[in-house]
Amino acid sequence: MDDDLNARRAACTDALNSNGLLRPPEMLATIDPDTATDLYGEGGVVAELEAHVATVLGKPAAVFLPSGTMAQGAALRVHADQRTSRTIVWHPYSHVERHEGQGYARLHQLVGRPVGDFERLIRIDDLNGVAEPVAALLLELPQRDLGGSLPPWDELVAQTSWARDRGAAVHLDGARLWEASAGYERSPAEIAALFDTVYVSFYKGIGALPGCCVAGSASDVAQVREWRGRLGGTLFAMWPAAASALGLLDAALAEMPARLAHARAIAAALARVPTVRVVPDPPQTPMMHLLFATTSERFRANAKRISEETGLWVWPSPVETGDPGVVRCELSVGRATMRHKPEAIAEILADLC
Repeated sequence: MDDDLNARRAACTDALNSNGLLRPPEMLATIDPDTATDLYGEGGVVAELEAHVATVLGKPAAVFLPSGTMAQGAALRVHADQRTSRTIVWHPYSHVERHEGQGYARLHQLVGRPVGDFERLIRIDDLNGVAEPVAALLLELPQRDLGGSLPPWDELVAQTSWARDRGAAVHLDGARLWEASAGYERSPAEIAALFDTVYVSFYKGIGALPGCCVAGSASDVAQVREWRGRLGGTLFAMWPAAASALGLLDAALAEMPARLAHARAIAAALARVPTVRVVPDPPQTPMMHLLFATTSERFRANAKRISEETGLWVWPSPVETGDPGVVRCELSVGRATMRHKPEAIAEILADLC
């Protein structure tokens, strides 16, 4: 953000998206002052969080890492090192492919193979078209760049079975697994049972300080732990982020069904707003994409006006689409969103047009 945007955000008193403005005092308050500290990731609250996440996901072990980019690259490397192939199959919108600077190739000598089309979820027919040996199948639940879409459960089972039948591992990009749990009406452990390794994030829907875990078998997790050290992720003290995650995780997970209901109520309210379209409609998880019938310039000007007149922070800029008269934003329903009634949110979103 530039200085003007930073100043405008600092002057706001409320937010619409996700868990809100998350000021430093609020974030520091998520750390229990009686937290047991770790030393280079060993012991204390880091070990507590790892054990708790392993239990929540129904896995034998878990390891805490400072970033998802580090976590997923390491997990995929572990799977590939145990197989003859270096090929990882994923959706074209995979975060590993699009947002991690080709780290999977440069650091881990992996080969990414996107399957399917950008604008829809992977289908079993897409996977059946893959003839080469595969080290792992990576699935993202929900698919963020498709508005938080989820494949039908039977389709998900078929896809994970496809990988196992070929001797490949199955890895879950579960940065928003907590939201997917609400969408499937299944526990995180039920979903995680389909996968060999599961990555989960704590700063997104949970709203904790940055950090994540990879859960899986004791052997796989031990190898990811070694890669954490090789990649510089075993920090001298990891307890602040781990304590924040441990303190917020269970309450946020319990709130996900209510967040999903709120997302669907927002979509229903927007049905009466012709200038804003919801994707997918209705939302399948506590998030959605919003398509605004306006230009980027008009959107930015309206966002600035709303923040200055009301103290409400909304997206300062939208994502441009192929249509100059349509822009996109991502609405994640979190603690801040829950404070606003669906009808009020619909009114604000219409005002952005």
